[in-house]
Parts: sequence; C-alpha cells; structure tokens
Amino acid sequence: MASTEELIEEYKRKRAKIEQMASPEAIEKRHSKGQWTARERIDYLFDPGTFNELGIFVKHRTTHFGMDKAEVPAEGVVTGYGLVNGRPVVAFAEDFMAMAGTFGEYHGIKEIRAIDFAKEMGWPLVGLNDSGGARLQEGMDTLEMYGNLFKAQIRASGIIPQIAVLMGPCLGGQAYHPIMQDFIIQCRDTGFMGIAGPAFVKTQLGEEISLEELSGWKAHAVKSGQTHIVANDDKDALDKTKELLALFPSNNSDMPPRLPTSDDPERLCPELDSIIPDKPTQPYDMYKVIRAIVDDGYFYEILKDHAKSVITGFARFNGRPVGIWSNQPMWAAGTIDCDAADKGARFARFCDLFNIPVVTLGDCPGYMIGSEQDWKGILRHGAKLLFAWADATVPLISIILRKSYAGAHYGMLDKGIGADLVFAWPTARVTIVGAETAASVIFAKEIKQSANPKETAAQRIAEYSEIYENPYKGAERGYIDDVIMPSDTRKVINRSLDMLENKNKDNKAFLSRPWRKYSNINL
Repeated sequence: MASTEELIEEYKRKRAKIEQMASPEAIEKRHSKGQWTARERIDYLFDPGTFNELGIFVKHRTTHFGMDKAEVPAEGVVTGYGLVNGRPVVAFAEDFMAMAGTFGEYHGIKEIRAIDFAKEMGWPLVGLNDSGGARLQEGMDTLEMYGNLFKAQIRASGIIPQIAVLMGPCLGGQAYHPIMQDFIIQCRDTGFMGIAGPAFVKTQLGEEISLEELSGWKAHAVKSGQTHIVANDDKDALDKTKELLALFPSNNSDMPPRLPTSDDPERLCPELDSIIPDKPTQPYDMYKVIRAIVDDGYFYEILKDHAKSVITGFARFNGRPVGIWSNQPMWAAGTIDCDAADKGARFARFCDLFNIPVVTLGDCPGYMIGSEQDWKGILRHGAKLLFAWADATVPLISIILRKSYAGAHYGMLDKGIGADLVFAWPTARVTIVGAETAASVIFAKEIKQSANPKETAAQRIAEYSEIYENPYKGAERGYIDDVIMPSDTRKVINRSLDMLENKNKDNKAFLSRPWRKYSNINL
C-alpha cells in the first residue's frame, strides 16, 4: 500500500504531465506561428493567480480505433473560472496540441459543465476556440454531445454574456457553438470558421477555394457578418475580450458597471453646430459625431467592416455603458439594407437583454429599395428592427440629425415604435418621404400639364419641403420631445439617461405586459 508521500508524488507527476501540454519543440513551433498554448491563453486572460481549473483529470472512455492507447491531456480543453478585470468569469480554452483539440464526448461534457456553471453563478462565459473539429473515432457519442452543448449554450443565452474567440480552426459542427454566442472575435491570420473546410467543399461541390478565402476573417467580418471584431493575434484578441467584458454586466439581473469619468456630462460640443452640410445630399462622417458626444471619445465598435452604412458599438456616457446605433452618411447615404437591419436588430436585442441603454443617431433616407433587396427580403429583415425596439425595456433615446424618412423613421427608433425620448436637431427632415418624391406623386398631373413643368415641380417641391421637411411638425404633435442645438447633444443624452435610470427597475416594464413565450420575430 502506497504511503501518503508516494500518493502525493504520484499526484504531482499526473498533474505535471497534463499541464505540460506538449514537448518544448512543439510549443516553440507553435510560438513561431504567433500562437500561444491553451494554458498560456488562459493565463493571459485571467487576472494573475486567480484562475481555478475544473476537470483537469477528465478522460475519454473510447476504446475503438486506437483510442484505448490515446492520451489526451485534459480531454483537449482547459476549463475553469477566475477573475477578469477583477470580476468573475468562466472560460474554456480548446487545446490544439492535445489530439488537435478535437471535440469528443468528454471534451463536450467539460464545456457543457463550464456553461452550466457560468449560468448558475451568473458569470460571463468566454470560449477560446482552436479545434480540429469532431473526434470521428467516437462516432455517435461525439454527434450527440454536440446537441447537448448547443442546448446548454442556448439555455444560457440572454442570462449571461457569451464571447467566442476564434484563435485557430473551427470547422464543421465545431463552428456552431461560437456562432450561437453573443460576440465573435476572430484572429486575423490564425482564426478560421466554416460549416466545412476546403477539402470537403471540393469533394462535395467541386469548388476550389482556399481556407483563408472560405473561412478567414474577410469571409465573416466583411461578407457574412458573423465575426464582430477582428484581432491581430492572440494577445490582441484577449485584450479585446477583456475590454468588451468591462462594458457588460455579469448577467441579466445586474446593471452594467459604471466607471468614474472626468469628462463633464454637461460638456458642450460646439463643433457639431456646423457638422451638417447645407446640401441635404452631401455626406458627413458620423464617427465625428459619436466621438464628440461620448465620454473621452471612447467607442468600441461592433461589426465595423460589415454593413457599413450603419454603425453599432458601445460607449460610455457619464461612466455608463450605452449602445449606439447610427447611420453612416458616408456609406450608401446611411440607408438600411438587409444586412444593416440584421446588424442593428441583434445589437439592440443584446443591449436589451443585458440592461444596456441604447442611443440612436439617425440620418437615414430609408430602407434600401429595388429588386435585389426586395427579393432578399428587406421587409422581413427590416421588421427585425421593429421587433427589437417594440420588445425592448431598456432606456431608448433617439436623436434625429437630418433625414428620417419612411420605414427608416421607425427602424432608427421613433416614439411610436418605443423610444422613451426623441430629440431632433434643427437640421432634421422628418416626414414620410422626401419633398421631391412627395411632389412627384401628389402633383404629378399638375406638373405634367403645366406650361413649365420644371418650374412647377420646383415650386411644389419647395412648398412641401417648407411644410413637412423639418423637425417642428413632429414637435407640434409630440412625436419629437424637443428640438435641440447639436452642441447640446451630449448634455441632453446624459440628462435623459439620469431620468430613465430606473425605467426597468424590478422588470416592471416587462412584467406589466400580457404573458407570452416570446415575440414571433421575422427570422
């Protein structure tokens, strides 16, 4: 019978073997490619000395195809909890150096336990993804465990924030668990995500395509809109993860963390009084407006490279985290197409789930029209924004800078769809359609029969514009709460947030509504 000393020595050997990760040569090779090991990533993510590992000795039970002799340290995934920015967080880091980080039954069980633990504790979850995919040697056990993993993630969705970081390959079934988390951060050169890799695509479809083109950052940050943030490398990805976590509450019952600031909430922004061009079709840069009104010019953008006619991201007002949804007149005149509507709707719903107020900055001529957008379902996609606003219970503040026409008037948040407070600049043009369009319909016959159609059209356009293309008709009816000087925008937003601070206290706004499971959003 072994002595206590021998048992302790055996424990130390077992643990050290698992924690070794791989040979020094293999680790150095990995470092040469700009990647860290799973444990190095965990060490950098968490505050020093605070990480507590769970399940280090978990082992698979498969015996087929040589698996009875296979040693997979920690089952190819490091799981546990600790402090990030001084606040509790749960994380898992897939270990590509342990059987390529393949997902098997007990690999999945470890991740599920991490998710369930995070949900039960009310702590955010971070997944560091780097896996060769499904462990095919385990067959049905692997297949079924994916379903259990997806269910665990979905059951935790809306209760705790979930961030996925793509630091290596993430293909096939393995790609579904990051895509269902709230935000995806993708490493520019090493992170890949796709429903199938290039070899499988070639076999099944005959399409020749590289991994970078099919599954790299451009495929998802620019085209598909599935990657929210692009990082330069492992360190940058984890820095961006920490920064994002600092903006969120730990769970849906908490309020977002408020930080002290030296930026005066009553500060005026005189540069905004001249930012709107005299010509209504001339663009200006909405980023200048955002950076002028937020605390210290800080703005954490989400989906920067996708659907660029709109802008989404997080900022702070008097220390409070706030979501910003705005048009970008510099890109397609700030119109909302299918992708832009999806981008805004999901962002607004996330903010609502985690008690983050939303401020909108509107300058939009409308939803994108034409056969391409109609056939892609612009009505269905555009309606997602309307569901997001009407369902929301967080403080909603709308600022109309210039154009607010047609369906975009609601998509950018108006009083009717759910805004608590609506303000307009004197430059606002708030009406059902632009004067030229309205005149061409209302006065079509008169213009056509006129001795001088161009002159008559110009007169009617000017007349319609004078009557309706301004903020005052809306203010007369109470649809616009006040017309404000652009330079007062920061001050007005901060005072509004102060007033609305307890809007959703104890979920009264939600509980006062008729019971239902959820709205049938146009997915």
